[in-house]
Amino acid sequence: MTSSTPSMRVLVVGSGGVGDAVARIAARRGFFAAMVMADHDLARAQRSVAGVLERHPGEQRFTAAQVDASSAEAVSALAREHGATHVLNAVDPRFVMPVLDGALAAGADYLDMAMSLSTPHPERPHEETGQKLGDEQYARSGDWEAAGRLALVGIGVEPGLSNVLARYAVDHLFQSVDELGVRDGANLAVTDEDGNEIFAPSFSIWTTIEECLNPPVIYEREGGWRTTAAFAEPETFDFPGGIGPVECVHVEHEEVLMLPRTLPARRVTFKYGLGEEFIGVLRTLHALGLDSTSPVPVKGVPVAPRDVVAAVLPDPASIGPRMTGTTCAGVLVTGTGTDGEPREAYLHHLVDNAWSMAEYGSQCVVWQTAVNPVVALELLATGAWSATGVRGPEELDAVPFLELLSAPETEGGYGSPWALQERAPTSG
Repeated sequence: MTSSTPSMRVLVVGSGGVGDAVARIAARRGFFAAMVMADHDLARAQRSVAGVLERHPGEQRFTAAQVDASSAEAVSALAREHGATHVLNAVDPRFVMPVLDGALAAGADYLDMAMSLSTPHPERPHEETGQKLGDEQYARSGDWEAAGRLALVGIGVEPGLSNVLARYAVDHLFQSVDELGVRDGANLAVTDEDGNEIFAPSFSIWTTIEECLNPPVIYEREGGWRTTAAFAEPETFDFPGGIGPVECVHVEHEEVLMLPRTLPARRVTFKYGLGEEFIGVLRTLHALGLDSTSPVPVKGVPVAPRDVVAAVLPDPASIGPRMTGTTCAGVLVTGTGTDGEPREAYLHHLVDNAWSMAEYGSQCVVWQTAVNPVVALELLATGAWSATGVRGPEELDAVPFLELLSAPETEGGYGSPWALQERAPTSG
């Protein structure tokens, strides 16, 4: 951490599960001067500030504010009001573009954890891409470069830490890479007050529906990006950390669109360990039209079906006390190692829910997502990372990020190490 007086002032747009965890993590760090927690629901932003004060009495760097994330003008005005140097977008991806544009208008740098939305190909949605995830943001890169400002996109856990791990593998572990295969899985369980296991997604159901029911994207060097059917090519992946075998399927995810822009790999994929029950629920929502974002009239009131689904499920930020298990995010890299021999390595990051709840009062999935933009903000504050334009984390040096994330708090780090698991190379 820098020894000079901190000048970074952060506006966090969104005080849901991830935004709240950002505040709890950042409260332990000294690299910033102020952090404004903003949400369309002022009470929710105030709860995030109160959560910080409960664990850090006397903490004065945090304030709460109300903001309309759908309005670039509102985001810009709030950023200017508080002198924000950085805007961290912690709302769901339908608000990416107005928050991005609002940050640029305010002269602030920008970070997010999910990128601008895709639009399926109108005639061949399961063969060809239409508008891809992040296309709208990358198209703005020239504006950000001209302004001398940075938009660091996709700096959550996936995308985010997975991109950093992929960059590290390419730079330090492999001569050539056949596949960067992001694999995410967990053994999490949530129970009701009577101890019965219930369906309660640990992350935004709005975002989960979007990425799981859209046509998944696969990158292959020979043909570029292509799409396939939802839940295609199931495979059983053996996750470390006591999680064990989990069935994973293709879903649409930013890494597949980000990594090939910078990193040399013959193939890039993303597979998510959803489990049979979750896939069944998603298929049912789709069959009933409850995944739609287009409003339908309900007793004279226009309502988006997906918003109803999100409203009736438990808030991911609230389920931590009733959750058990561990979540794992990582990238399986296959290719030729630095010794010229075939190599297969799974670079990954584990977070146990009991640990994150005890240490921070945040459930593990939102904590694992939130820690990465906080680490990135600290690297930007100290100058260890710097860039202009619209950039992904894979475009920056992985070493300072991984060192800061992994080092014990007593040594100035975040005390959450990543790990590398060697696996027997598979033929073909």
